[in-house]
Amino acid sequence: MSQNKLRLAFAGTPELASTVLKSLIDSNQHTVEVVLTQPDRPAGRGRKLKQSEVKQVALEHGIPVFQPEKSSELKEEYLKNCDLMLVVAYGLLIKPEILAKPRLGCINIHTSLLPRWRGAAPIQRAILAGDEQTGVTIMQMDRGLDTGDMLLTDTVPISNTVTSADLHDQLAEHGAVALLRVLEQLVNGTADARVQDHSASTYAEKINKSEARIDWDLSAIELDRR
Repeated sequence: MSQNKLRLAFAGTPELASTVLKSLIDSNQHTVEVVLTQPDRPAGRGRKLKQSEVKQVALEHGIPVFQPEKSSELKEEYLKNCDLMLVVAYGLLIKPEILAKPRLGCINIHTSLLPRWRGAAPIQRAILAGDEQTGVTIMQMDRGLDTGDMLLTDTVPISNTVTSADLHDQLAEHGAVALLRVLEQLVNGTADARVQDHSASTYAEKINKSEARIDWDLSAIELDRR
């Protein structure tokens, strides 16, 4: 294998991650050796088992898939011979010994401009807060929650009419392009990791069903964001 071609493990589950995985495969610049994704879950009215979007893409391209149920079932052997692990909305915490297994460690695509909106729902929280911009951050993973050093950031404006679904799709495309840039930098040794300003961090907690209840005492602008 060419020295410029990395052997990758990919960990992800939803549509956002599948967009990145497809871009990675289509680029043919690197080789995805193995995919980790969440177990098949019941979905729809019939509650039939449904494969994750990432699993569907992996199977279409003949890539081995592993689906551990919990973090303790993640095995170092999954990453055998891999230079780097990519994590995109995977859904399981990854143990430090797994993070340290690949030669180049593990990197993550996060859909905010870190350190703002660390956590589970950065897209929705940015809209609800009235942020004028967001983006994607490619970061080196460590044992903290979205606390690792940043390898690249790419800014995306938030319009007054954008929905979280629209913004999700924009960020997925930006993340896929940004990832290929970072992989190129890692190969040629020009990657520049920057420490986050931890004092400026904010947390994007999961969206709760109770938040869907309309509070008519809010301003028109706040109601529109919701």
